[in-house]
Amino acid sequence: MKNVRLSTKLNSLRKFDLKHKRALERLELKTVSDLFFYFPFRYDDFSNITLIKNLKINEKQTIRGMIKSIKNKPTSKRWLTLTEAKISDESGDLKIVWFNQPYLEKYFRVGTFVTLNGKVELNYNSVSMNSPAFEKFNDGSGKILPVYSETNGMSSKYLRFILRPLLKLSDKFDDFLPEEIKEKLSLINLGEALKQIHFPDNLEILKKARLRLAFDELFLLQLNNLLKKKKWQENKAFKIKFNKDLIKKFVDSLPFKLTKDQKISAWEIFLDLEKNKPMNRLLEGDVGSGKTVVALMAMYLIANQKKQSILMAPTEILAKQHFETIQKLVATGHCPVATLALLTRVDRKFNDKTVSKKILLNKIKNGDVDILIGTHAVIQEDVKFKNLALTVIDEQHRFGVEQRAKLKKLNAVATLHCNVSTKKTPHLLSMTATPIPRTLALGLYGDLDISILKEKPFGRKKILTKLVAPYNRDKAYEFIREKIKLGRQVFVVCPRIKAGEEKNDEKEFSPQNNQWDDVKAVEEEYEKLSKEIFPEFEIAMMHGKLKKEEKEKTLLKFKNNEVKILVSTSVIEVGIDFPNATIMMIEGAERFGLSQLHQFRGRVGRSEKQSFCFLFSDSMSQKSYDRLMALVDCDDGFVLAEKDLELRGPGEVYGIRQSGLPDLKMASLMDVNLLKLAKAEAENFVAKNDIKKFPLLREKMADFDQITHFE
Repeated sequence: MKNVRLSTKLNSLRKFDLKHKRALERLELKTVSDLFFYFPFRYDDFSNITLIKNLKINEKQTIRGMIKSIKNKPTSKRWLTLTEAKISDESGDLKIVWFNQPYLEKYFRVGTFVTLNGKVELNYNSVSMNSPAFEKFNDGSGKILPVYSETNGMSSKYLRFILRPLLKLSDKFDDFLPEEIKEKLSLINLGEALKQIHFPDNLEILKKARLRLAFDELFLLQLNNLLKKKKWQENKAFKIKFNKDLIKKFVDSLPFKLTKDQKISAWEIFLDLEKNKPMNRLLEGDVGSGKTVVALMAMYLIANQKKQSILMAPTEILAKQHFETIQKLVATGHCPVATLALLTRVDRKFNDKTVSKKILLNKIKNGDVDILIGTHAVIQEDVKFKNLALTVIDEQHRFGVEQRAKLKKLNAVATLHCNVSTKKTPHLLSMTATPIPRTLALGLYGDLDISILKEKPFGRKKILTKLVAPYNRDKAYEFIREKIKLGRQVFVVCPRIKAGEEKNDEKEFSPQNNQWDDVKAVEEEYEKLSKEIFPEFEIAMMHGKLKKEEKEKTLLKFKNNEVKILVSTSVIEVGIDFPNATIMMIEGAERFGLSQLHQFRGRVGRSEKQSFCFLFSDSMSQKSYDRLMALVDCDDGFVLAEKDLELRGPGEVYGIRQSGLPDLKMASLMDVNLLKLAKAEAENFVAKNDIKKFPLLREKMADFDQITHFE
């Protein structure tokens, strides 16, 4: 291809017709450069040839020979066509079977030499290779060929056909990685890595190409974290002196004892607050581990020194709940009461009084509010502070990308909203009830210091979790009925609001009914429970499409024990705290991840009463059973998060764009050793060098920061 450059638009190449161009759009491939970074997800190894007589059963192997016969064969099933062939080499013959590929009868003429890669199986005393990958002998046999994620109109064969003549452009890529690092780690050049990742000469060079490209991604990720941390620490913050007597009085006044983890985490925060550099810490705690009181200790210390704090929650319900909880805690015992305020889209309170927005904003600006609790309303431009010293963000990952970017802006550019005269940047404490596996924490939160709460508060009982078989459903209902009669309350969680919302491919096949069943839905479950199962009890439903007023009215009724059963979607996943609710019933449990199921379970077990979690699943698969039994057997959110990550991968567990997860193409965030190596090299580079002197790396960092969705 003449006059083709890395920046050349793919849709300008003659080899792409309209069908191919549409496929390229779906794959988000625009330039020749993009094509080089569209990596194979596996390889067909045609390089290691085995004679037919030496083949081993149930092992993937490669053979080469001549087609002796090939013919399509109809079957009793209309939708199934068999293509049966016989291949011969110098040692013998072997039967080959392909399913639903009738075109192969014409593609492979008798006498054609082919290379096949697949697993040899023994079926009914007949040995055959079923559905092998194939290449005609002249099409590159004897090579290791890439297999790509395909889409309609773009096959791996066609991508290979396009890429092969472009390989000569691989040396045109600027290698941004410093020579010192490449030499130290014996990494091959970027151009060679990109060439070999698509058409490797052998397995050894393929391994080196993978290592180079995976290291690049993790090195950029760690460098990104370190540079952010360095830039953050260039800001100045209020130094908050630790007051032992004040904190001791506050802790002694609490209606419960702090756990060891709470004490350690609080101390780590106090040490950060004493520095003149702004804290950037993540307080990570399992459900019910008591994060709020740890944050409150810091806010209380700051209030005592005439400075202000914010506690920001992702929903109005959670913000209001935090306000009420903190009101009770600061009013307990003999401690002086800090002034509190609540600011959401519709609620404005100053201590116990409802006030106008204008009055509340003036009080915040004048420093009359010590602790401001609210939603994203607290970061609007009309909210000014006199001396904001701490921002606490609860469940940061649940905010949208734009809101989280604004949160960073609030702290990084403090002069826009607060501390105009002092130019001080508030300390930052993020909190999450979603346990983060250590591999993800190492990869994603390198710019944060992390405190962990694993212990449950004293007196809490383990939640008894059961996977309920379909034939035991009535027994579970009767058990629930008896508990409600004793005054207890119940959550019921469903995957959908109403039936029919899901696509056909999201429906579950039910062997019992021999049909595709709809996913359990809130509206239908509410009707069934209220009319057929528990007509004697007050039942309500809640989901994201209800108006705020309806949600609040429903939750108030549930809080007052007027509603006995609340049927809901995942909107109750975080922050709903009703100690009288002791039963969590989850429909379609197989459709949720382990971490999310653990969050649901954490909505009960919030008092000294024994609580229960019932898992209902229509799936008959062993995989679903094993995954749900992991929840039954374990109540440690950190262990379950590791298991969830292992089973589903980081993108599906945490989401990509909303969580800040980088969309890595070659590296794995589960590769601890490579993560540690990349982090060590990034730390060494930052300690010795100024990135401004490395223009190629600086340019690459800018691109990487843009695609990783970090705010």
